Amino acid sequence: MHTLFDASTIADTWLIAALWMGLALVASLLAIRIKISAALVEIVLGTIAGNLIALRSNTWIDFIAGFGSIMLTFLAGAEIDPAVMRRQWRPAVAIGLVSFFFPFLAAMAFTRLFDHWSVDAAKIAGIAMSTTSVAVVYAVMVESGLAGNNFGQLILAACFVTDLGTVVALGLLFASYNVWLILFVIVTALAAMIAPRFLPSVFSNLGDRVSEPGARLLFVIIFGLSGLATLAKSEGVLPAYIMGFACAGFLLSHRDFARRLRMITMSMLAPFYFVKAGTFISLAQALAGIKTIAILFTIKVLAKIAGVWPTARAYHFGATDATYLTLMMATGLTFGTISSLYGLTHHLIDQAQYTALVTVVILTAIVPTLIAQKLFPPTEEVLEAESGGLGEIEIPPSQLPPRKDLH
Repeated sequence: MHTLFDASTIADTWLIAALWMGLALVASLLAIRIKISAALVEIVLGTIAGNLIALRSNTWIDFIAGFGSIMLTFLAGAEIDPAVMRRQWRPAVAIGLVSFFFPFLAAMAFTRLFDHWSVDAAKIAGIAMSTTSVAVVYAVMVESGLAGNNFGQLILAACFVTDLGTVVALGLLFASYNVWLILFVIVTALAAMIAPRFLPSVFSNLGDRVSEPGARLLFVIIFGLSGLATLAKSEGVLPAYIMGFACAGFLLSHRDFARRLRMITMSMLAPFYFVKAGTFISLAQALAGIKTIAILFTIKVLAKIAGVWPTARAYHFGATDATYLTLMMATGLTFGTISSLYGLTHHLIDQAQYTALVTVVILTAIVPTLIAQKLFPPTEEVLEAESGGLGEIEIPPSQLPPRKDLH
């Protein structure tokens, strides 16, 4: 495909940064205009820019995008109010498990039995299709004002269970059982138990300083655990998610700090991650594999519907709310892309299979979310449910969708 302009020829770091943030700004303005999540528009613009002007990542963009995915995952875990999780653990676990197993088994069966992928490639396909995008769901929950609502927190908690299943499956099926894995598990468990206990005292003793020593300590912990995860052949977002969930109570009692973390993440870090995700799609390769892409997309969405919708109805959600929840659970991005990239770099899948999987993953970040927001917005019953968590303090009333758009 011929490009209108080759962005890869830009050598100046600041011009590159200006181009990427310019795309993020346009995405934000368009998102406000058409009333959908900015994350979805950023993915679309990343796809367009990647194909039309050869927009590509580099080392420092990879770091910022990776940092953004880690912080998005951390904040998503922190949004799950422990009290709400204790009250709603049964539906969260039930929805999360069916959300993982149904598409995992369906995609693995199709790619192995009908598309004749290798056994390992079929396993990667099943894992990639089983995921739910924490990053996309979290962004949508925050922008729609649902992050601080019991319904939104239930969705985030179910996402946690689904993606935990994804990471466990990737680890069990392809793990390198070594000393680094043992060390990673031990250190992560200790950090999740200890950090929430001493972070409040650090903030209390050091006070509200411009240098934010408490934030720097938190970053040291997250970076250290992410580094251990990499050495253990895992992914940095996993300990970030666990740490976010462990620190939820602490962040609930330090709302100003939580607001500052969210502002930095959503305005500066996350756009690089979502735009970069869009650049992964090659429209030419996607067109060549359109049949496989269409089938895998259909399998994932239908499997999510088959598992999640009746489970949500069994827990007394109305048809509209069950459909919204199901479509949110049908999204994919972070772990789907990670597992696909794992398969490619470890020579478990080829480039064509990787392109098909990543294209489906990114399509599921866009299509189910758009349908959910436009056709199945949550009902008044769940919107007026008791609130908690961090989301209720972040979104000013002026930025919330008009009430007429929620019906």
